[in-house]
Amino acid sequence: MAIKHWAAGVAVAAFAAVGAYVYLGTGRSTAPESTFVLLDGSSKTTADLRGKVTLVNFWATSCTTCVAEMPEIVATYKKYQGQGFDTLAVAMSYDPPSYVVNFAQTRQLPFQVAIDNTGNVAKAWGDVRLTPSTFIVNKRGEIVKSYVGAPDFPELHQLIEKLLAET
Repeated sequence: MAIKHWAAGVAVAAFAAVGAYVYLGTGRSTAPESTFVLLDGSSKTTADLRGKVTLVNFWATSCTTCVAEMPEIVATYKKYQGQGFDTLAVAMSYDPPSYVVNFAQTRQLPFQVAIDNTGNVAKAWGDVRLTPSTFIVNKRGEIVKSYVGAPDFPELHQLIEKLLAET
């Protein structure tokens, strides 16, 4: 009986340690080195993200959840852009460039949009295949949170505010 209690105690302690590890952010990983090709033909690298809190969103015009969440992403960008927050929308390699350009123009997306023509950026960011996939990168260039599917935007806003307050 004592062994069962001991084993249960060890399991609870291990679970708590893993939870603390994840919660405290010590499991953060550096955002992968990538070059994003923007719609205007210019490029941006992962190094360019440093110094700002950045939302990197992998999406596609054919993804209904992506299209549905885009107004919330725009609102989030507008709410925090003056405080050191940026957004980068990365269209998947299978998305026709003309569709991406049309979407960005007709919806007047206020942030930079990239097209991952080769699929190398999605591969570098954890072999992203499901859209939307969103990554929150802190000022030091570390991925602190990722979402598959639409984020819980109130929770996301709390995280952004916390990260913006960090030095």
